[in-house]
Amino acid sequence: MYRVWNFLTNYSLLLIIGAIAALVWANTNPDSYHHFVEFVLIDHFFVGHPHYDSAGLVEYRTLTLHYLVNDVLMAFFFAIAAKEVWEAVILKNGSLRGKKAATPLVATVGGMVGPITVYLGIAWFLGSDTYDAVARGWAIPTATDIAFSYLVGRMVFGAGHPAVRFLLLLAIADDAAGLIILAVFYPSGELQPVWLLLSLASAIGIYLIFNWLPRKMDQGNELRPNSTWVREKLSFWPYLLAGCLSWFGFQEAGIHPALGLLPIVPTLPHADRAFGIFAEAEQYLTDLLNHCEHILKHPVEIILFFFGLLNAGVEFSSIGSPTWLVLAGLLIGKPFGVLLFGWLAAKPLGFGLPQGMRIVDLFVIGCVAAIGFTVSLFIATVAFDSSVMLGDVRVQDAAKMGALFSFAAAIVSLIAGKVTGVQKQDG
Repeated sequence: MYRVWNFLTNYSLLLIIGAIAALVWANTNPDSYHHFVEFVLIDHFFVGHPHYDSAGLVEYRTLTLHYLVNDVLMAFFFAIAAKEVWEAVILKNGSLRGKKAATPLVATVGGMVGPITVYLGIAWFLGSDTYDAVARGWAIPTATDIAFSYLVGRMVFGAGHPAVRFLLLLAIADDAAGLIILAVFYPSGELQPVWLLLSLASAIGIYLIFNWLPRKMDQGNELRPNSTWVREKLSFWPYLLAGCLSWFGFQEAGIHPALGLLPIVPTLPHADRAFGIFAEAEQYLTDLLNHCEHILKHPVEIILFFFGLLNAGVEFSSIGSPTWLVLAGLLIGKPFGVLLFGWLAAKPLGFGLPQGMRIVDLFVIGCVAAIGFTVSLFIATVAFDSSVMLGDVRVQDAAKMGALFSFAAAIVSLIAGKVTGVQKQDG
């Protein structure tokens, strides 16, 4: 349990503090808050919000504090998320490999289809004006906050219950799907895919020169002198340079640049196995991939604080139909989507459930996974322009409030666990 609390302290508590500070600030002095958020750091720069000329081409960019945090620094947060997904997929003992991952993966699909269906279905029922205003935010309720969901899952099921492991697999798969959704459906500007060649070349080049080549030269030599020299003398610096080039390629390509480090993550040398994001032994791995994660730990804490501070500042008067649509998608769509698709995988498709799990536990897992928070808040920020209105309410602000209110899923989960007769298993 220490590892879980340690993870929450590192990556979530400062985020919550920043979000609470933003709510207080925005509801006491909104003008100064919004001036702070959009504070211009550098105008006429090569990084930042684009300004277009009459031909529709980017003439110059403005680097604001909001862009620095959301589009530049949050790339390190998504790199850590991508690291966990990559290890779960590529390593021999990866949690998302083999038949054991089949039911959680199918349930993950349900945990995305369900929220989208509920969100868009209710929006359509409310009328074309509402639907047209909020439709772009369909992905907001698909997210799952790994840290908080895992903590609540342990409170509901107990540390030794197989449903906790199932929940973690689902959350990691959900993160992977969320990264794909952000890249494909939420471009940051006019798409210019040719710039992705810069990201691709950076990833291939850094892998061949600083990963594959030293290992090739060390074949037959157990001391591995070349690989050791590269790791000890050069460390992560070549990969950071490649990451900067990849990030710039994403920005120029029109894909959200916060995902710009993703092509570089798989190129880093990694251990032959991983123990899992909350495993105590994970901190003792010394491969370069895990070493980079350790280096990023404290910077990402600060980044998440500022992410909360710069994105959660919503006036309570902004609560509106987008708020309730996001909550409905999470609190209704997630549980029933996970239950339906999990049942299909376990029974008709024959993949089964872990020993000791019941079908009804899938519904409770869906309730726990409905805590969207971090990624939901991020998607709400990129899905809507701040100028989009629905009546007197800014759609972006109202959707953000739904992401913040998703913590209500913790209470719903505890109640669902009691009603369905979950037997806690300590371990």
